[in-house]
Amino acid sequence: MPAIFVDADACPVVNETIQVAREFNMNCTLICDTAHEIHREGAETIIVSKGADAVDFVLVNRVRKNDIVITQDYGLAAMVLAKQGHPIDQNGRLYTEENIDQLLYARHQAQKIRMSGGRLRGPKKRSKENNIRFAKSLTQLCERLLEHDK
Repeated sequence: MPAIFVDADACPVVNETIQVAREFNMNCTLICDTAHEIHREGAETIIVSKGADAVDFVLVNRVRKNDIVITQDYGLAAMVLAKQGHPIDQNGRLYTEENIDQLLYARHQAQKIRMSGGRLRGPKKRSKENNIRFAKSLTQLCERLLEHDK
């Protein structure tokens, strides 16, 4: 049975993820660093020391084929895809072999703009609809994976 892992540092959909995991009787693990420590009933929490990509490395070392990973990090998503996992962002977008290269390229371009002193718009304010869309997308992914497991 697949498990769900959450890159929990600043993740806005932890509660929704745990709720969906319960519905499908899937293990849910939150991985966060000491600066973002969170605990929720219905999920295991793994706390790692602060450091660049510390959470990412712990998470990617635990993920197995068909596990689900909730993350906003394109680099982590790419590593999860390489391990045949299923990364999904906080808005319900699935990272796939078809879209990850474009996302990584866009991230690189944005970094170049910021490094040269440019500014970019931040994300829109999060809404309740974002959370609903995420939960629906995660539910559909769980259904698909569990149907495939039969």
